[in-house]
Amino acid sequence: MEISNRLFQMEIFSAVGTVAFAFSGYLIGVRKHLDILGIVVVALLTAIGGGIIRDVLVARVPLVFFDYTNLAIIAGTLLVSWLVGLHKRQSRTLNRLFIIADSLGLVAFSITGAQVGLLFGLNAFGVVLLGFITAVGGGVVRDMMVNDIPFILHKDFYGTVSILVAAGLFIMDQTGWVGALSLQLLFLAGLLLRLFAHWSELALPKIGPDSAKG
Repeated sequence: MEISNRLFQMEIFSAVGTVAFAFSGYLIGVRKHLDILGIVVVALLTAIGGGIIRDVLVARVPLVFFDYTNLAIIAGTLLVSWLVGLHKRQSRTLNRLFIIADSLGLVAFSITGAQVGLLFGLNAFGVVLLGFITAVGGGVVRDMMVNDIPFILHKDFYGTVSILVAAGLFIMDQTGWVGALSLQLLFLAGLLLRLFAHWSELALPKIGPDSAKG
């Protein structure tokens, strides 16, 4: 797959992830009864936090510091969310929307982060780590800001999905299978796995004296 096509695909997944994570940040802000500034800050950091950490690791100036595209996407997402009155919906609806949005962001950013690793010629560990950090970094910042335990530490096979998606992209790259269709299939597979893990309460084993009690 040519570099130009990879960059184009990465921009698409980046836009999807930015919208999804900005939306999830908005929903968390509404759930926690934050004021307007609080909601904007949480949504912003959720959407760009992982990407900033990733870019620092590869010694690259974060794109958001000199390109307004992601900021415009975040602003548009927040405006639409407010105009459709999501803050007035029932908590059960908000919870379902949050899981879907968070899952979309997780998988999309796992792919974009791994793509950055491939563009920099990193090994398997580097590619998977960048995909993982890009995907979970913003969510960790979001959850800590509202005093929640980050999903990655205890919920729904969360971080494992990111690792599997990033590792899958690395394997595809090594075997020459990276293309628009294969990336879309990887995205769909990761999304379905994340949603299945959540609704079936799939989780990794816990260690500790009370772990057997569930």
